[in-house]
Amino acid sequence: MAKIDIELKAMTSELIPGLVKVENESFSKPWTKEGFEAELENDTANFTAAVYNGQAVGYIGFHAVLDEGYVANIAVLPEYRRLGIADDLLKAALERSAEMRLSFLSLEVRKSNSAAIALYKKYGFETVGERKRFYSAPVEDAYIMTRYFTY
Repeated sequence: MAKIDIELKAMTSELIPGLVKVENESFSKPWTKEGFEAELENDTANFTAAVYNGQAVGYIGFHAVLDEGYVANIAVLPEYRRLGIADDLLKAALERSAEMRLSFLSLEVRKSNSAAIALYKKYGFETVGERKRFYSAPVEDAYIMTRYFTY
C-alpha cells in the first residue's frame, strides 16, 4: 500500500474505541478505554489521532509539564504501518512541542525496536540513557531518547 492521506485530530471520546483497538494490536500491556478517558481530563496531555476513512489507525500522546515533554505512546495499527503515519504523528507532536516552547521531548523505546529508533533519529532524537528492565511481556531494557529544542 502506498502512502495514504490521513487526518490528524485531537483525541476525542468518539475516537477512543479506535485508539483502544490500536493499543490492543500494538502492545502487550495496552492502555484501557478508561486510561484514554482519563487523558481527556488531564491538562498536561496532548493526544493526536491519525484518522483514515473515519477510523482511528494510530495516535501519539505526550505530556507537557513546565517546559518538559514526555511521550506516553505512539502506535499505528499493524496493517497501516510503513505508510508514513508514524512520521506524520511524530512531526505533529514536535510541532506542538515547539508551539508550547518545550525544552525537549523525551521517550523510551525498546532496544530491539530498530524501526522506531530509526524514526526517532530521523527527527533529531538522541540516545541519552537507558532504563534497565523497563518493559515487561517480554522483559527488555529501553533506550531513553530525547529531542532538544533551541529557540
